[in-house]
Amino acid sequence: MTVPAILKNLRLPVIGSPLFIISGPDLVIAQCKAGIVGSFPALNARPQAMLDEWLHRITEELSAHNRANPDRPAAPFAVNQIVHKSNDRLESDLETCAKWQVPIVITSLGAREDLNTAVHGWGGITLHDVIDDRFARKAIEKGADGLIAVAAGAGGHAGRLSPFAIVQEIRQWFDGPLALSGSIATGDAVLAAQAMGADFGYMGSPFIATTEANADQAYKDGIVAGKASDIIYSNLFTGVHGNYLRASIQAAGMDPDNLPEGDLKTMDFGGGNGSKPKAWKDIWGSGQGIGAVTEVESVADRVDRLEREYRAARVRLSL
Repeated sequence: MTVPAILKNLRLPVIGSPLFIISGPDLVIAQCKAGIVGSFPALNARPQAMLDEWLHRITEELSAHNRANPDRPAAPFAVNQIVHKSNDRLESDLETCAKWQVPIVITSLGAREDLNTAVHGWGGITLHDVIDDRFARKAIEKGADGLIAVAAGAGGHAGRLSPFAIVQEIRQWFDGPLALSGSIATGDAVLAAQAMGADFGYMGSPFIATTEANADQAYKDGIVAGKASDIIYSNLFTGVHGNYLRASIQAAGMDPDNLPEGDLKTMDFGGGNGSKPKAWKDIWGSGQGIGAVTEVESVADRVDRLEREYRAARVRLSL
């Protein structure tokens, strides 16, 4: 399997997934310093001009870290771009990413050849998230460098397929970089993803319960207290199926077991200057893997834990 140079030599084969509202410079910088890819949705930076400030800070702080730690440089960072037609900020956000030569762009909800070409033009790579083999083929045909297989159990917008199914189908024809998302919350799960054929584990929910995450304390506590049975799969909130914490749906006055159907026509990722996060910001996205998260801790401590688990799993399997 072929992995671009920028994704080699990570401390752990982990990409921290972009988290709506929660991922910001504090979280991304901590993830990268800890040796895993950190990422954030461009739309988290509101208004649009703030994206330039965030990228300035991330770039400068990681460069300073690398100068001070030449033997243990930071991992690269990524920016997530929502390619859906309702995202009226996409072109402006891409221009800002080009200014700072963002090393990795993660694209979601649409694949565009011109976007991939633009990222390649400044020396970056693109990873596209997909929920099945059909979308994976379209993404690669349009020039994406790698794929993120979003399987059942992933937080936020999630697919329905078993991770075994989606990875084996993609690996029948694609030998480029492949990350797997879906209930990956431990070092053991990261190794399992590699055993299946993926190059990286794509991990989000465990990083909500970190000190650097821009999440309410109640949200962090909900991740710690939650189990897989507390996750509700619904398309009500964005028009696309995703996984959410039961308690947050109840707190919003709704019955988690009797939610109405959403509508793709209502999907709206507009993010113009001065816009605020959507009305569903208090509905908490979460994957099914949160049973492994038992406390709120720093990113550094969480990655240390993941590394211990990963190495122990390798020893246990004599790898």
